[in-house]
Amino acid sequence: MHGALAVALAFASVGVAVAQEGTAQPAAAVDELPPGQEVSDTVIELAGWVVASKDNQGYPFAVMDKAAAQVLVFSGDGRLRGAAPALFGSAAGDHTAPGVAGLALREIPGRDRTTPAGRFIGGYGPSIDAGRVLWVDYESAVSIHPTATGVPAERRVERLASPTPDDNRVTHGCINLSPEFYEHIIQPTFERGGVFYILPDTASLADTFPEFAKSRAATQGSTEKRSASQR
Repeated sequence: MHGALAVALAFASVGVAVAQEGTAQPAAAVDELPPGQEVSDTVIELAGWVVASKDNQGYPFAVMDKAAAQVLVFSGDGRLRGAAPALFGSAAGDHTAPGVAGLALREIPGRDRTTPAGRFIGGYGPSIDAGRVLWVDYESAVSIHPTATGVPAERRVERLASPTPDDNRVTHGCINLSPEFYEHIIQPTFERGGVFYILPDTASLADTFPEFAKSRAATQGSTEKRSASQR
C-alpha cells in the first residue's frame, strides 16, 4: 500500500465526509508496510463502513488484519494516519479462553495464545507489570505495545521486519508494532481511547461484524443488479 493506493484508501475510508469537504486533501499517512504488500478489499470496505455508519462515534479507530499481519490507523473522521506490519497471537483462532487474563504469560497454553476478533472499545490504563498500556480489550488482557527483544529465540524484531506475514504470529495474544510507529502514530491517536476492529482468522464476518456484513451484502447486491440491467 504505497503512494496512490495510500491516498485511495484514505479517500475510500472517509467516504461521504470527503465529498462534503470538497477539495480537502487527507494528510500524508505513515506507511511502514513492506514494499508491494497490498491491503485487502475487506479492510478498505470495513474502514469505509465504520465512517459512513459512524460506528466509531467520532473516535479514532484501527482495523487489524491478522491474516496479513497489518494494522491500519484512522483518525475520528476516517483519515488514514498510518499503516504498519504487526505481530499477533501465535495461535490461530478468534476466541478468548476463560481465565486467560489471570494467567502469567508462561502459563498460557499454546492453543489459547490467540488475538480475539471483533469490535473493541479500548484506551490507556494501568497494568500489573508493564505500567500504563493501551488496552484493546482489558477483559482478555489484550493490548498494543511496541515490540521488544524479549525472548531472543522468538526473534520478534526480525519477524516484524520480514517482507511477508508468514512469521508474524508469535505473541501471547497482544499486538506488537515497531517502536517508531507506536510512538508517532499509536500514542497520539489513541491517547483518549478509540475503537479497534480485528478481522477474524476462522469465524465469519457475519458473526464477527454482523452490521458490516449486512451492509456489504446489500451493497454487493445493488452492484450486481446494476450490472445486470446494463447488459
